[in-house]
Amino acid sequence: MPAPTPIRRTGRACVIGAGPNGLAAAIVLAQAGMEVEVFEAESQPGGAVRTMELTLPGFHHDFGSAVHPLGIGSPFFQSLPLKNYGLEWIHSPAPLAHPLDDGTAVILERDLATADAALGSDGLAWRSLMQPFVTRWDDLTDDILQPILHWPRHPLLIARFGLRGLQPAGFVARRRFRGDQSRALFAGLAAHSCLALNQPFTTSFAMVLGVAAHAVGWPIPRGGAQSLTNALAGYLAHLGGRITLNTRIRKLSDLPACDLMMCDITPRQLLALTGEPQPAALTPSYRRRLADYKYGPAAFKVDFALSRPIPWNAPACLRAAAVHVGGSLAEIEASEAAMASGHTAARPFVLVAQPTLFDPSRAPEGKHIAWAYCHVPYASTDDMLDRIESQIERFAAGFRATILARHASSPATLEAADANLIGGDIGGGAVNPRQLLFRPTRRHYRTSSPNIYLCSCSTPPGGGVHGMCGANAARMALRDHPH
Repeated sequence: MPAPTPIRRTGRACVIGAGPNGLAAAIVLAQAGMEVEVFEAESQPGGAVRTMELTLPGFHHDFGSAVHPLGIGSPFFQSLPLKNYGLEWIHSPAPLAHPLDDGTAVILERDLATADAALGSDGLAWRSLMQPFVTRWDDLTDDILQPILHWPRHPLLIARFGLRGLQPAGFVARRRFRGDQSRALFAGLAAHSCLALNQPFTTSFAMVLGVAAHAVGWPIPRGGAQSLTNALAGYLAHLGGRITLNTRIRKLSDLPACDLMMCDITPRQLLALTGEPQPAALTPSYRRRLADYKYGPAAFKVDFALSRPIPWNAPACLRAAAVHVGGSLAEIEASEAAMASGHTAARPFVLVAQPTLFDPSRAPEGKHIAWAYCHVPYASTDDMLDRIESQIERFAAGFRATILARHASSPATLEAADANLIGGDIGGGAVNPRQLLFRPTRRHYRTSSPNIYLCSCSTPPGGGVHGMCGANAARMALRDHPH
């Protein structure tokens, strides 16, 4: 699809933060003809969507996100000519593998009919859960990547999704599936919620990720996550937008005069930007509501430089870019319950990505990288390195012998590298009923100031690399301020 020609500018907008949501907001405003400048604190745009040499020279690791089902499946990203700006998606033969202690692995196949066959006696149950939404992925994402409280474009589809998604994932796994493999697979998908699996809404996370695996896949960007950021930045430049790096905005008066301010930051940072000694830009009541916003669990992440691929006990794991390491449904439940109760699990559920199996450009010839993290309580100071390595070694005997170098990132380390990751929270805020409905407040993207908008993943639809928070916020701002 050809890139549209920029039209006559009719105002100026400043965007704080060059993460995917900040860039998405900037693009929407630039497409509308506004003059747009994005201010980024770090030397590299992308926020949590960056690729960096974290271990050894020539080993290119993703700082945050690595596998992108919602990236390729995002309605907004799909509307942009990102391929023209260097973005290339790589699909591994299978989206996901989940190894088990008996030396086998359950593989989530991309083709739904193949998945049905692979899951044996649970294949029909899996298909019946996923197929109604796989065939209508575009309609589904039109609605679920918006604030929950909105009039749906596809009400019957969303009602059907909601009736299933509201249920606790542990309950659904036991009720719907008979086999330990299928139950473990479903639990691993649900654990992306950063919630205990006995909590409502956890099934919705499993369903979105499972449906995405069949509808659009779980791809990786060639060259790393930075390729997605660079494509967004390149398209923004085509539209006339600018990105200014190494510029940390500490108060709103640091920004040049503008008609709109879009803030790809969390509520705590917005409070700091609008506080004293400058004249308050937000009302006291709105500031109190922001101050009540709750941050969620954190991540402890490790990047590995490896001498060879991870030696999985189940060789089928080498077919997938993403591997869920956590054992059975009961074990994953225990891991996420510990995190939710403020503790760290002895055997944590670990998410692993192995991109160099499918993109060898990310490491020196013959060498590999791996990316792994587990969930820990907010701002946890527990060192999870040994526990993460032990979990991988459990399903890949000899893994530790392949490690050339490692880079561990505690919650504090993550926040230091990206100020949006408050306390190591990679989702922009806790997933609780109030913040599912009103994120961060009832105003969603609007603030109490008519020209200041929030566009980070602390707004609907929340975490994930999809750009929809930024696109939704910018579209609202344009409706509020027609030119």
